[in-house]
Amino acid sequence: MNKPITGDDLLTFFKTLDDFTPTLPDSLTAHYLSQSGLQTSDPRIIRLVSLAAQKFLTEVASDALTHSTMRGNAPSTSGSTSKKPKDKKNCLKMEDLQPALKDLGIEVKKPAYYM
Repeated sequence: MNKPITGDDLLTFFKTLDDFTPTLPDSLTAHYLSQSGLQTSDPRIIRLVSLAAQKFLTEVASDALTHSTMRGNAPSTSGSTSKKPKDKKNCLKMEDLQPALKDLGIEVKKPAYYM
């Protein structure tokens, strides 16, 4: 059973955000927060949102890789033993991204192609 979160736990967490360097730059997160109407000068709030966005993007990328693997586009390690298998790099495709986002409740459609 999980113990309830206390005020001391939150203070400790916010103190660790001061030393945390998110993947998304603070300026980028602050820009989009201000575009959505949230004006804050507290860098811990900006880093908290950056951390949440980083977690979301990581989950989407991981799910897309899983869908790619299930489609059979994973790097194969089979082959003859005399040759070293080449490292096949993964490419994020819409065919993999669409079901990963759909699992999270986001519907993405390809635009119509006109000639």
